[in-house]
Amino acid sequence: MSGFRYQALDAGGKSVEGVVEADNARSARASLREQGLWVAELNELTEGAADGKQSRRAGVSTAELALITRQFSTLLEAGLTIERALTVLIEQAENPRARDVLAGIRSEVLAGAPLSVALTRHPRVFPELYRTIVRAGEESGKAAGVMQRLADYIEARQALSAKVALAFVYPAVVLGVSALVIVGMLYWVVPQMVSVFQSTKQQLPFLTRALLAVSHAIREYGFVGLVALVLAGAAAAWAFKKEAVRVAVDGMLLRIPLFGRLNRAGNTARLASTLSILAGSGVPLLRAMDAAAGVVGNRVLRAAVNDASRDVREGATLSNALDRTKLFPPVLIHLIGSGEASGRLDTMLDRAARQQAGELEQRVSTFTSLLGPLMVLLMGGAVLLIVLAILLPIFEMNNMVK
Repeated sequence: MSGFRYQALDAGGKSVEGVVEADNARSARASLREQGLWVAELNELTEGAADGKQSRRAGVSTAELALITRQFSTLLEAGLTIERALTVLIEQAENPRARDVLAGIRSEVLAGAPLSVALTRHPRVFPELYRTIVRAGEESGKAAGVMQRLADYIEARQALSAKVALAFVYPAVVLGVSALVIVGMLYWVVPQMVSVFQSTKQQLPFLTRALLAVSHAIREYGFVGLVALVLAGAAAAWAFKKEAVRVAVDGMLLRIPLFGRLNRAGNTARLASTLSILAGSGVPLLRAMDAAAGVVGNRVLRAAVNDASRDVREGATLSNALDRTKLFPPVLIHLIGSGEASGRLDTMLDRAARQQAGELEQRVSTFTSLLGPLMVLLMGGAVLLIVLAILLPIFEMNNMVK
């Protein structure tokens, strides 16, 4: 059976939409007519299995994915079958695109495919890590527990990303508003104020002359500068598509004193938490490392994880393999070593992930708490220079009068 999204009119002429399952489009239309609906549009939710293409429907946010996973695990724990749980999720989903994806997965499951295989039809919604964990749950017979841990993992990652992003909102707003105010003053206010003093034919102070030069450059060449910035941004975006450039940039980011530690801590937290849930779900370590490498955003660190995976495949322990790269925090290495010695690798990886996430939050909080006042002082200093450049000619005129 396949899923079909429809738009139709009921007996009262009211527009309705939803998802119906049928063997083909003709059967779907017949089923809807039996319900008293006149079909205006009917689209199949999934492509045929023969072409192997991925679902074209994305648009499912991380928050929605976490909610779906949490509800799915709860329904499985309540004893519902996978097919029945998917039906309930389709009925509860508010996002039409999420309903489409779930309906497509249910159609695959009804056709006899395992859940992990059905998820592969929607790789933009369910990444490789998600599918690997679901497959491990199927193989171990603990699908409900694995889905619960997966929901915790997605929610924790979302919460950490939201905290980091939110911490930079205030400095970004202050910077943007201050820059607009300064440019506006230089473009409109300064020329009008200083033109009064130029008419007196007196020698203007150096600060005033410098400010006039900057104002003149903005008025005469501001548009050219804006175009140049846009072109430079486009060139940077084009260059950033090349893997060699991305690797060079990621390596440079790691060497920057403050941002390097933030970048390292964030990637280490993602790596440790991913390895923790994979190891705790029964995924073999080598497969877990291959999947976990995909969540590491920094390409230099990702290459280091791949190198460590190769060393583990050759017989090295995970702690020694990561230690050889000299790129990961010592606390991660020591906690992994303790977990390997005690047989609680997943627990110690989870502890390392929490430690790195806490360190990241603390550093970001400290950085942003200092950055906000610093930016206010810098912008206030810029405005002060503009005010002084306007007032200095007035002071000189007063001295001349005296």
